[in-house]
Amino acid sequence: MKRILASAILSAGLWAQSPELASARNRQDRASLEKLAAAAGVAAQKAPGDAAAQYQAALANSYLAEVAQELRDKGAVKQAAEAGIQAGERAVALQPERAEYHRLLGTLYGQIVPVNVLAGLKYGKKAQEAIAAALQRDPKLAAAYVSRGVGNYYLPSAFGGGVDLAIRDFQKAIELDPKSDEAYLWLGLAMRKSGRNSEARSAFTKSLELNPNRVWTKQQLGKVPAN
Repeated sequence: MKRILASAILSAGLWAQSPELASARNRQDRASLEKLAAAAGVAAQKAPGDAAAQYQAALANSYLAEVAQELRDKGAVKQAAEAGIQAGERAVALQPERAEYHRLLGTLYGQIVPVNVLAGLKYGKKAQEAIAAALQRDPKLAAAYVSRGVGNYYLPSAFGGGVDLAIRDFQKAIELDPKSDEAYLWLGLAMRKSGRNSEARSAFTKSLELNPNRVWTKQQLGKVPAN
C-alpha cells in the first residue's frame, strides 16, 4: 500500500514536496542528498517503465547537483546532472504529456552548462527546448518560469539571455505562485547582479520568510551590500 501511495504521489508531480529531500537541500546536506539520489537511482533502475520512479531519481540528482554547485564542486555537479538527465529523459519518454517532467529535464540540462564549457552550447539549447515544451503543456507552471529565468540569468544578452529577461521570468513565476521561495531567491540574485541591492535584499528576505531553513538564501542575503 505504501509503495502504491508513493507512486501515486510521484505521478502527480509532488515529489518536490518530499520533506526529506527538501530538508537536505535546504541544509546543503550533500551527504544526505547523495544517499537519497543513490537510492532513487536504484529504484529507477529496477522499474525502467515507471515514469514516476525516473522522475524521482532525476529530481534527487538535480538537487544534488544544485547543492554541489553551491559548494563549488564542478565535478560533482556534472556527475549528478548527467545521472539526472538519464532518468529525466526516460521520464519524458514514458510520459511526454507531463509539463513538470520537461521542466525538470530542462533544469538538469541547464545545470551542465556552467560547469562544462564544451557541452554548454549543446545542453543550453536542449534546456531551452525542454522548458519551452513544459510551458507549451502548462503555461501556468511557475517552476518552469524559474527554470527559464535561471537560464537567462547565466546566458549573456548577446546570446539571447540576460539579467533583465531573467527578472521578468522570476516576476512571472511569483505572479503565478506567490509562495515560491525559489522564485524570490533567484529574483534576489538577479536584482543583485543588476546592481539593485535594495530590491535584492527585499527578495531574499521574502524568500526566507517563505522558507527560513534555506542555507543558500541566507548566504546570498549576507552578500548584499547594505547600501
